[in-house]
Amino acid sequence: MHSIEELKQDIAAGAKSGDKLTSKVALITNVASHYRTKTFEALSRMCNVEFYFYSDGGEWYWQKAHGSAPKPHFVCRYLRGFWLGRTRVTLGLAPALLFRGYDVIIKCINGRFTLPLTYAVARLRGVPFILWTSLWHRLSTPFHKLIFPLTRYIYRHADAVVVYGEHIRQYLISEGVDADRIFLALQAVDNEQYRRRVSRAEQDEIRSRHNLPVDRKIILFLGRLEAGKGLEYLLHAFSKVRRNDAVLVLCGTGREEARLKALVTALGIEDRVRFTGHVPASQTVPFYSLAWAAVLPSVTTPTFREPWGLTVNETFNQGVPVIATDAVGAAAGGLVRNGRNGFVVPERDQAALRDAMETVLGSEDLRNRLGRNAASDVAVWTQERMATGFRDAVAFVQSRKK
Repeated sequence: MHSIEELKQDIAAGAKSGDKLTSKVALITNVASHYRTKTFEALSRMCNVEFYFYSDGGEWYWQKAHGSAPKPHFVCRYLRGFWLGRTRVTLGLAPALLFRGYDVIIKCINGRFTLPLTYAVARLRGVPFILWTSLWHRLSTPFHKLIFPLTRYIYRHADAVVVYGEHIRQYLISEGVDADRIFLALQAVDNEQYRRRVSRAEQDEIRSRHNLPVDRKIILFLGRLEAGKGLEYLLHAFSKVRRNDAVLVLCGTGREEARLKALVTALGIEDRVRFTGHVPASQTVPFYSLAWAAVLPSVTTPTFREPWGLTVNETFNQGVPVIATDAVGAAAGGLVRNGRNGFVVPERDQAALRDAMETVLGSEDLRNRLGRNAASDVAVWTQERMATGFRDAVAFVQSRKK
């Protein structure tokens, strides 16, 4: 009988050799998003995996303008379903998992219907179940408090758990999950796509379209305009920045947009703030390239704590530092490192946020050093590496079953 450590060494050796796992794997998640395409393609090269997508994009956290991955190069099925209140019901998932002969089943943490169903089918069939989770705190709505015992049960009884980063690993350990069963699939984007060189013409076109003077340094936020993003704290902090050479650019749309625009007016900073509206994923890179620094001021709410913040990876690829709060997964998970490639400040701390912005705005040498480190650091956060975390979890559960 191999020890856990010996199993993991054998798994690592197999991954290094490039051997493709023969186990038939089902991975069930909500949407085929543009930022997951190459990770799933990489996983398909490592495992015999089929993907199931059960969402129609109607969840509160997903903006339909993002769409889904065009013509993905992996085997996938889109499940039909219907909404029952806030729950997406996809009845076709059960027979697919029961009768298509999967050896391993992987399920993301989302899905009030699909998560318990998937776990139940895996246990009924006696096949390993792997949970893929992004949560690193207990959600505190009445509904989530009610179902938490079930959630914790799945945490503790999954054959393996795949997580975005070390911050989630530590949280799961605090909830009683065996550390040996947790595998890191570190959050990644297509670095090549976001590292491309942006022409001066592209930058000039954006400056002209959004009235961004060339003598203003741009502090950039790109994401959903939602309460969990902490943008009211950012606006208050920016209104107190003691410089007149900076402009705050907010790219995105969301339920908070009208309220944030009203706050800008109330703070009297209309000439220092720009709202661009939705920016398609294919057009974000020029915005990153223009930024002096980017900021992700997310805060914890009863329904949300920033699981990661992929805009950090995207921004770093342009050699731009990031200011993030400690409620951002990319900071808690080790990508944003205070004083090396950006700054990490306490959530909801307007003074700390203002000071970080003033510090990076005040020194070109500092900004450039942080930016160089950012580009260097993110280079190893690849989608191949992310896919390897899933592969290792599959190999682990299969090895333990033998």
